[in-house]
Amino acid sequence: MRKPWKAVALLVLIVVIAGLVFWWAKAAGGFSAREDPTSVEAAMARRMRAMSMPSRAKETPNPVAASPEVLTESRRHFADHCAECHANDGSGNTEMGQNLYPKPPDLRLPATQSLSDGEIYFIIHNGIRLSGMPAWGNASDGEHDHESWGLVHFIRHMPQLSPAELEDMKQFNPQSPMDMQEQHEEEKFLDGPPKKK
Repeated sequence: MRKPWKAVALLVLIVVIAGLVFWWAKAAGGFSAREDPTSVEAAMARRMRAMSMPSRAKETPNPVAASPEVLTESRRHFADHCAECHANDGSGNTEMGQNLYPKPPDLRLPATQSLSDGEIYFIIHNGIRLSGMPAWGNASDGEHDHESWGLVHFIRHMPQLSPAELEDMKQFNPQSPMDMQEQHEEEKFLDGPPKKK
């Protein structure tokens, strides 16, 4: 059996090391969200994400059957609600996404695709603390949140997105009032002057 003083000594050592790291970072110019997380930060974030999920999440099957209709609906929902940070193609390469810390993961890569359906759902539904990923869906919906389960199917499909699917998504991306005004002006210009009767 470990003696309590060893655990206390280990805790003190961790606090001292963390304090030194923060002191060094502040002396070196502070913390900035402009830089990429260090490998240690990334490993800690992945570990914290894994620890935040209940063990049942990994085993939870997707209750929503995959179908072309579910994929279309989820693709358009993603374009409207998620693409501002994650991009239509899931790369995270957007102005918003690239300015978050940590940056959104590329949803097409194994770090996301290797998660179980239940884990992806848990992340969508509950968010990830200390990141830009908010919780979506109503807390009371729980595992009956069909929109989030549909998004799991769409995220699984992302590595195979076709150019036509990406083009379809563009019309569902939110637009600011300034973007809408600019689009209206372009359409007005392209239509030409009003025709005389």
